[in-house]
Amino acid sequence: MIDPRRLRILRAVADHRTVTAAASALYLTPSAVSQQLNALEQETGHTLLIRGGKGAALTAAGEILLGHTHAVLAQLERAEAELAAYAQGAAGEVTVAAFATGIAEVVAPAIVRLAGERPGIGVRVRDAEGDESLPLVLDGEADLAVAVEYRGAPGADDRRLSRVPLYAEPFDAVLRADHPLAAAERVELARLAGSDWIGPYPGNPCHDMVLLACELAGFQPRLVHQSDDFRAVVALAGAGAGVALVPRSALRGMELNGAVVRSVSGPAATRRVFAAVRRGAEEHPLIRPVLDALAATASGLSADTAPTA
Repeated sequence: MIDPRRLRILRAVADHRTVTAAASALYLTPSAVSQQLNALEQETGHTLLIRGGKGAALTAAGEILLGHTHAVLAQLERAEAELAAYAQGAAGEVTVAAFATGIAEVVAPAIVRLAGERPGIGVRVRDAEGDESLPLVLDGEADLAVAVEYRGAPGADDRRLSRVPLYAEPFDAVLRADHPLAAAERVELARLAGSDWIGPYPGNPCHDMVLLACELAGFQPRLVHQSDDFRAVVALAGAGAGVALVPRSALRGMELNGAVVRSVSGPAATRRVFAAVRRGAEEHPLIRPVLDALAATASGLSADTAPTA
């Protein structure tokens, strides 16, 4: 009989690529993870991992077992959800990992909605960049993620996660008020090809989106200044240090300090935001109301809202 706890460890190693990283995510020691993997190999009668200096890779047998692991763990999540429903699930806490703007746009309003509709459900929020929240859910450190599409993100068909689309929003151009293009209602990105640029660091999902938008406009942006804080980005643009693309919701209510915001004409970057839970947990009586509250809050958002003046 295969111990499902060892299947969780196998999946963590597959996700994190090394025994050490998987151990850290699971709050175990590397030796404990290795022992559990050795026991799993004895249970199955197959070598599941090839361990090397650059990490651990699944064998063909390991890949087969990993495919079944996704189904087994999803079914266990469903079993927990049904048992919780049987126990009524009237009260409890859900941990939500979300990026800062997502917290402001949908998580905080959803908490207000839940307080009125399901006062027994508490929400604990963890601030996590758009590419950090999904690993937290997969590792069991969060119940629900509010994340953005990014290069390398688990797709909608990923067997480990269930996703609910929330909203999409464009990126707007941010320029100094006396910039030659500041008087235009809409800005063509190609006309900013020769400018210095301000943008997020590599690894931030918005970094890839900015690069893609500029690539579609026919150029590579000259990123001179970098910050993951959009307030800093806007302040630098207002100081004339360069131009930037910023998600529209991040600009809402922000002091522009000498900058102006303009819509982008032609193909533009779009940030797509979704909620995700471990597959099988979407009907958990504590998690389902939070998903519904997030979706209801997001339905009131409009990507077509005009940019900040």
